[in-house]
Amino acid sequence: MRFIVVLALAAACGGCASVTRGMTDQVQIVTNPASSDVRTSMGQACTSPCTLQFNRKDEFTVIASKPGYHSAEMAVTTRVAGGGVAGFAGNVLLGGVVGMAVDAASGATLEHYPNPVTLTLVPLRRGEAPRTLKQEPPLPEPLPPPAADAQGAPQS
Repeated sequence: MRFIVVLALAAACGGCASVTRGMTDQVQIVTNPASSDVRTSMGQACTSPCTLQFNRKDEFTVIASKPGYHSAEMAVTTRVAGGGVAGFAGNVLLGGVVGMAVDAASGATLEHYPNPVTLTLVPLRRGEAPRTLKQEPPLPEPLPPPAADAQGAPQS
């Protein structure tokens, strides 16, 4: 009987990260100057600033262009999100192996980086041919230092 209850919970939960975070992620795209034409290697297009939706597992390139400027390009990758780890860990309690498999297959534990995508277009100089300039995403913020106890010693 206990096995049936656990199996039913696992099937109902699917994957905890899949349930709590979903299988898609919204990516904001901002350009300087605004009102630039944006397209992605996934075939989506918009005018900046804009927000596009992607599957959490999708990695893609964003290209922004505007007359009188060089185009700007940035790669968007995936990384494991803090909330994704917590949801994946929840499978130990509820989802079991089935939930872990669902979360791994759906990419529910992932997030897109950078998000937002910020691209700066460089003005063309007189007589200069337009080209696409690759831009690197900013470095991720460092982890905060460990909390100190009442005596000032780091906690482990």
